[in-house]
Amino acid sequence: MSETALKEKALLIHKRLCAVYGCPIPYFQDLDPLSELVSSLLSHRTKNADSGRAFRALREHYPDWQALIDAQTEEVEGLIKGVRWPELKAPRIQAILRAVKATHGSLTLNFLEGVGVDEARNWLEAIPGVGPKTSAAVLSFSTLRMPALPVDSHHHRVAQRLGLIGPKVDVGPSHAILRAQLPSDWDAQKIYDNHEILMLHGQKVCFFRKPACHRCTLADICPSAFKVN
Repeated sequence: MSETALKEKALLIHKRLCAVYGCPIPYFQDLDPLSELVSSLLSHRTKNADSGRAFRALREHYPDWQALIDAQTEEVEGLIKGVRWPELKAPRIQAILRAVKATHGSLTLNFLEGVGVDEARNWLEAIPGVGPKTSAAVLSFSTLRMPALPVDSHHHRVAQRLGLIGPKVDVGPSHAILRAQLPSDWDAQKIYDNHEILMLHGQKVCFFRKPACHRCTLADICPSAFKVN
């Protein structure tokens, strides 16, 4: 399929799913960008309810993120034990927060408001442990409200089944491909909507196993419809 045809298909998918899930979709939280960074790191391969509890535990236990940096790693791990791989996430979060402070000179990401999306993502992804999904989530979900497109596992699965990305394109590289299929002048709300509706479709219809193709509004344009068990 040509690049033009893919862009047209991406817009059609967006229109149909918006009609199903109701765009514009309200933002689910209103965190400052540094707090969103911590929240996003906790959420990797973890249910939202579990990562949310872990984030609240950190906020309640430490007066600020500097206190988390200074804490014993074992203590941090105990507070986030409900997430997947807490033994990896605890030292990683501390190391990333240290890197933010060392690189910028202070423990904040508010300065990213004054730069473009690509520059902001490059700055974030230069920190070891911060990948495309995390950088996009920080810019999109936080109070920065920037037009960056996150791609989670549900979003990625739906995009692959619809043929927007190839079967061998991993989550990381899919970010740039899927963003390029959307209009360059879309604002943060529309980009956020696109992520949310594809994610919701993966959660509610296009399941990993036995997708509900019989009630999918995209079945007629999906090359995988009724072919996945």
